[in-house]
Amino acid sequence: MSDGPEDDDAYSGILTAFPYAFRASNSRVFRSYAAVSGLCTAGIVLLFAFAIVVLLGASAGAPGGSFTFSRAFFLFLMLLVVAPLVAPVLLVARRHRRTGSDARYDRALALSGYGFLAALYVMLVISVPAQQQSPPTGALGPVVALLYDLPAVAAVVPPLVVVGVMVTVHRRFRTDSPIGAAASG
Repeated sequence: MSDGPEDDDAYSGILTAFPYAFRASNSRVFRSYAAVSGLCTAGIVLLFAFAIVVLLGASAGAPGGSFTFSRAFFLFLMLLVVAPLVAPVLLVARRHRRTGSDARYDRALALSGYGFLAALYVMLVISVPAQQQSPPTGALGPVVALLYDLPAVAAVVPPLVVVGVMVTVHRRFRTDSPIGAAASG
């Protein structure tokens, strides 16, 4: 444990990790990601909270069993979406608190986080039911048409691939950077 000046500004949980990582990072890309992911995470948590309220209202008079499972499944899905959104911020905050600044690490994790946001969008496009699909137009029309033609099961592939990339980026820059090499050696 270091007794540096940053110990006074250290974070104490997930909510305080966002402003800490934002202040500690020298990367503008990461700072933008910290702000965007914080807003997206808050919006997603609100959407899931409203969905659970609607589910509770619809199943209020029903006995336990499958309704209890569906409520827990909503929370599980929320965790699967929110965890990769906040992971880059938490990893950067942890790194700054323990070993110091590395703008390359911050930037790489921010770009992988933006990739996850894009993968969530692609997932949503793939999973649109056929009755609700609008005819694709514009420059990206052929891409959207291709995504519409994919089976709904394929919707999980883009986020999973990006999460794998995110883990790889974290491991690569953690051990490749001068800070990580000095800490491990």
